[in-house]
Amino acid sequence: MFQGAPNLSVDTVAEIVRLAVAPVFLLSGIASFVNVCTSRLSRIVDRSRQVEPMLLASRGAEHDRWLGELHVLDRRMSLVSWAISLSVMSAAMICAVVVLLFSASLTSLHVATAIALLFIGSMIAIGIAFAIFLVETRVGSRAVRVRSELLQHRVDEGV
Repeated sequence: MFQGAPNLSVDTVAEIVRLAVAPVFLLSGIASFVNVCTSRLSRIVDRSRQVEPMLLASRGAEHDRWLGELHVLDRRMSLVSWAISLSVMSAAMICAVVVLLFSASLTSLHVATAIALLFIGSMIAIGIAFAIFLVETRVGSRAVRVRSELLQHRVDEGV
């Protein structure tokens, strides 16, 4: 099974570790991004819990406004969840890259193509996750804008 393992030198193992360090740093960055996304998701969930009772207690135009906000929050939760899922998938692929790097070095496996494809897949997944996160931040910033009727009311009062 480990045909080449007994002949491994310390230099060879050190080279394998050196090759594996870059993907491990990438994992750290992905983990930080997932942390940002989960914090954002938590804030969105908290806001939706605040809006729900106000929606149930409201009528007319106010009800429609709260309902609209709840729809935006639901969309944002979905976007952030997708960003988290793709980020975790990217991290899992990077883990597989590290495992394959070590496995290929310890055995006579020829997995260079698999390593390259996993790395490419990981970069595509994290790239899409970043794009989705950008969309979510745009949706969130548009939703926070002050309603025009409130701004108009202040202008009418001379404030």
